[in-house]
Amino acid sequence: MRYKAILFDMDGVLIESEELMRASAIRALAEHGVQAKHEDFYEFTGCGEDRFIGGVAEKYGLVYDISMKERAYDLFGERVMEETFVPEGVKQMLETLHSRGLKLAVCTAADRRKAMYNLQAIGVTEDLFTAFITGSEVERKKPHPDIYLEGARRVGEAPGDCLVVEDALSGIRAAHAGGMDAAAVPTTFTRAQLEEAAPEYHLDHIRRLPELKELL
Repeated sequence: MRYKAILFDMDGVLIESEELMRASAIRALAEHGVQAKHEDFYEFTGCGEDRFIGGVAEKYGLVYDISMKERAYDLFGERVMEETFVPEGVKQMLETLHSRGLKLAVCTAADRRKAMYNLQAIGVTEDLFTAFITGSEVERKKPHPDIYLEGARRVGEAPGDCLVVEDALSGIRAAHAGGMDAAAVPTTFTRAQLEEAAPEYHLDHIRRLPELKELL
């Protein structure tokens, strides 16, 4: 087996919940008189929820307060089971890799509260993972390698023995900056767009990950 650990981005890889997060943030900001639109959030995606919500609030002249984020999470949690999309076979994929003795880690820019809601929707518990790193635990965001280097450190493996699974160009670049290989899934970007970051592997679906010969 080529790799000893797999480090997963969450949104766009294990679950697709950004549309619901945007909708929840719009509802939360509306309570403060801001009529935000989905496209307002695009430039702040992947920057963590404080910037995701705060950046949009500031665009409309509103001073950001953490209570806005907490309200958005309340609304997100109420709808996460019904309105997020979990790709077919994600739970089985994780359990298969775990059963082979691979160390698994989640490395997400999201806050822990949102990440826990996402796990609930996926149908797995945190103990399936050797490590669980959220955006608040690293200073620099992707494409800096910090979150993946921290993931490698926590699973106790050298970066070169870790495979990163990503859906975004910035995440693939973060993996490479940390000395790790990357497998790309075409959810947020097309395969042709992802090729710009030159991932080592392309997956047509996340459930195909256990089929990589390097993980057998």
